[in-house]
Formats: sequence, C-alpha cells, structure tokens
Amino acid sequence: MKILVALGGNALGNQPSEQIELVKHAANSVADLVEQGHHVVVVHGNGPQVGMIQSAFDTAHGVHEHMPLMPLPECGAMSQGYIGYHLQNAIYNALQARHLNNEVATIVTQTVVDAQDPAFLNPSKPIGRFYTKEEADVLSKTYNMPFVDDSGRGYRYVVASPKPIDIIEKNIIKDLLDRHYVVIAAGGGGIPVIKGDTLKGVAAVIDKDFSSAKLAELIKADVFIILTAVKRVSVNFRKPNELEFSKLSVKEAKQYIDDQQFGKGSMEPKIVAAVSFVESNKNGQAIIASLEDAALAVKGQAGTIIY
Repeated sequence: MKILVALGGNALGNQPSEQIELVKHAANSVADLVEQGHHVVVVHGNGPQVGMIQSAFDTAHGVHEHMPLMPLPECGAMSQGYIGYHLQNAIYNALQARHLNNEVATIVTQTVVDAQDPAFLNPSKPIGRFYTKEEADVLSKTYNMPFVDDSGRGYRYVVASPKPIDIIEKNIIKDLLDRHYVVIAAGGGGIPVIKGDTLKGVAAVIDKDFSSAKLAELIKADVFIILTAVKRVSVNFRKPNELEFSKLSVKEAKQYIDDQQFGKGSMEPKIVAAVSFVESNKNGQAIIASLEDAALAVKGQAGTIIY
C-alpha cells in the first residue's frame, strides 16, 4: 500500500542532540512498514525547530546589526533541511540494518495557500523566542511584525496559519514513491507560498496535520496514519469516564469535535485532518496511533481507525 506517515512533535524533541536519538524510534517504525512492502512518505512537524532557527537569527541580529533577520519561509526551509537530514540518515540506517536497499530522499516542499485566506487577517500562531514589550514595539515598528503577549511570559511574533490547498512538488513525490523510495516531504506543513504569475513565499505556518492530509489526498494514499503520543483516540481524556476508540466514524468524530472533546492544539487538528482525508478518498483509511504501533495499526491491530 501507499502510506503517508505524519510524525508528531514527540518524535523529534526540542534540540538537535535530542532529535538525533529520538528519530531512531521513528525510523524503526518507518522501516517496519517498508519491510512489509509498503511505499512510505513521511511528513514531520517543525514547531520548536523553526522557532529555534528564527530566534538564533533574531539574537544574532541583536548582537550584530549586519546580521539579517531571517524571513520565516527561509527558516522553514532550513528546518526541512536539517530535520530531513536526521530522518533520512536514521531511516537509511534502519533499512540497511534489515538488509533493505530502498533509497531515502528529502524533498524541500512548497505548500500553496490562498492569499485571501481569512487567517491572514488574524495572525494567531506564536513562534520564536519571547521579547520584552519594549523590544517587541521596536521590531513591530521597524519590520511591521505583529506581536502578542503570550500567557504573560513575554511577547512573541505571531503569524497566520492558512489552510493548504496544493503541494507544488506532489508529482516528484509520486514518482519517487513509485520507485520504492522512502520520501520525506512537506516538513512542518511545507513552506507556505502564494501562487500567481510566480510562486512567492509568505510569513505563515501551516498545520502539519492539515498538510499531511492534503498530500495524502493528492498522492492518492491508501492509508494516512498520524503517529502521536497516545495509543488511541479517546473522549473525556484523563477523566474517570474516559472512553477509547478502536474505530470512529466521520459522523461521530464531527460530533465530538462540536462537543469540544479534543484539545484545540493537540488532538483536534489530527481528527479534523483524518476526517478530511477520508472524505476526499472514500477508499482510503485514516488511522491515529502511537509511534511504536505504526506497523500494527496498518494491520488494524492498534490505534484508532477513522472511517
């Protein structure tokens, strides 16, 4: 089968040294699927990493004015490169250990968004480091960067989070999958671009789960699996009446979303993305499972199937 795997932040950690160790677990899960004969594309998050990169340039600019502030699309591209390298290296090693000769490739991926997306009128996604109010005011006036008070911890730069509508490199990804390559793509949701006479990068962050669902739709994946920190989807999470699901219909999922049963910044985007994929591909299957259960989940023996 053609499988798109979306890796949650728990698979990457918060710093390069931690990430190198953690991606080995993700690599083994991917290798399990390849060993079963599946064609696999991997999408990963980049929240801490893209913020770390931008903060480094912000700090350098504060120390040496000749050091530029790095635009967000370029920060996203850098994160795709170095996270992709770690994953590519770890997956290659995991495959070689099993005497599997599949090639592994990372594709710097551009995700098309609508310039008229309402999200651009209401930037809401905090990224990067914390600033004092005085520092934020200066940056806001100098570079026209919006800032918000983030839970009283300081001021952070906020960007829009528009919905993905296309993936520029989708045909490259399809071709590599057909050649049995393991493909790492759309890292961090992809670099947001607006499509006109030319492609133009924009300062935004696309939800990784939504981009994963869009890419799974475009490549006609058989299975879209979101790997996260929990074994199964549940309602009344961590309450005495918590209820886990091995299967969850689209209708039920939508009702639980309306009932606000899923965390806005955690499980809800995953459920919405899974529903989106299933509705776009009636023959496809969406699964939410833990990282270590990837191979079992594809066999229907773990995780939660959205149908």
